[in-house]
Amino acid sequence: MEKIPVIEQLAKKIDEVVARLKRLEEENSRLRNELVAVKAQSEAKDAQIVKLTEELAMKDLEIEEVIGKIEAMLGE
Repeated sequence: MEKIPVIEQLAKKIDEVVARLKRLEEENSRLRNELVAVKAQSEAKDAQIVKLTEELAMKDLEIEEVIGKIEAMLGE
């Protein structure tokens, strides 16, 4: 078995570390993009919840008005 010089072993290890670093950087970039997309979805859902809550409050007021009119008619 041939003995590999230390400098070659070191160069091989450095190449492995650089390759791993590149993979991790790519994964980090992908995860950052995913995070941005998820945050945008979350903000859109929050806005939709606010809108629906406001609509629900308006419908509740309309129902109360109708009930008041019905009670007024029955009370006459």
